[in-house]
Amino acid sequence: MSGHQNEKTLNNLNMKKMMLFAMMGMLMLACATQQPVKEKTGAEQLLDRMISLQKKGYMYGHQDDPFYGLTWEWEKGKSDILALVGDYPAVMGFDLGGIEMGDEKNLDSVPFNRIREELVAHDQRGGIVTISWHPRNPVTGGNAWDVNDTTVVRQILNNDSVKAKFAVWMTRVGDFLKTLKRADGTPVPIIFRPWHENNGSWFWWGQKLCSDEEFLGLWNTLQDYLTGEGLDNLLWSYSPNLDGGWTEERFLKRYPGNERVALIGEDAYQWGTEEDFVKQLTADLDFIKEFAAKNNKPFALTECGYKNIPDSTWWTRVFKPILDKYPICYFLNWRNYKKEYFAPDPQQQSAEDFKRLYEADNTLFLKEIQPDAQ
Repeated sequence: MSGHQNEKTLNNLNMKKMMLFAMMGMLMLACATQQPVKEKTGAEQLLDRMISLQKKGYMYGHQDDPFYGLTWEWEKGKSDILALVGDYPAVMGFDLGGIEMGDEKNLDSVPFNRIREELVAHDQRGGIVTISWHPRNPVTGGNAWDVNDTTVVRQILNNDSVKAKFAVWMTRVGDFLKTLKRADGTPVPIIFRPWHENNGSWFWWGQKLCSDEEFLGLWNTLQDYLTGEGLDNLLWSYSPNLDGGWTEERFLKRYPGNERVALIGEDAYQWGTEEDFVKQLTADLDFIKEFAAKNNKPFALTECGYKNIPDSTWWTRVFKPILDKYPICYFLNWRNYKKEYFAPDPQQQSAEDFKRLYEADNTLFLKEIQPDAQ
């Protein structure tokens, strides 16, 4: 072999070695800089599930469904909705009012141990759960509806003794939430809905009881504490009350921000005339639909109903036609308790109409949202 050929062969070998080293270097760099795929939190997984289910329709929810009904209370395995349609609600609501006091029962006399038991059971059967909190007034000692003092939120934020008391209250809320776990030890994903109906003035955190800045400070205080405690299974819902005249400017004044809100809700009851209810709810959902789309958020009717349902055709004649126009995730009726109820049982006059609501293709109860049905 000539010297020229030897030189050419060596050059080729050197070139291949350089290319090999370069490829190894690029591979090592890629491995060093590649970030591991971050597993989604429980709240993020729940949000994905709700958005997916919304493509099928809207879920039905009921507050305190397994605790009592129109003619019964505290009997395990009972439910007015189950008795009426043979299925559980897709969504069940529970309330923590009283947990802040260290009480064994909530403000509606439901034992917290029973809340834990039923909440975990509903999650286990494939349902979705939501929690509200009606804490007592930390200044007056009254209940959540005690609005005699207009400085409560300000004192939570600025008065050292009230701030310390509220810190204990938040700790008790957090401690209870940490006990809501599945059999494998993972936290139950929860729609968490504090400080609701804040645009009204019947709770001590309401519109006339604190400034917009104070309300946002209250929201941030609770959220920052619970998030700091590692409760990443909470899907935070901002839920003002039926307004009828929302503008973006007004809505944003107490809106905590897109980074703090995962679900936009509204509480909407028919307290007055049917005409007023339809007009106000339609106006609000027109606004919320646009606002939610612009801010990439799902939305729901987080509380709703018609007390004692005196209209036997209300569900499909008045209510459902409104819901059908909007891509809501769910609507939740408030509780059934003897003389004040917001959903029918089999004997209530609107029972047959509610069955028609249940049978509609776009209304989702538990069986239709269970994993094997999706």
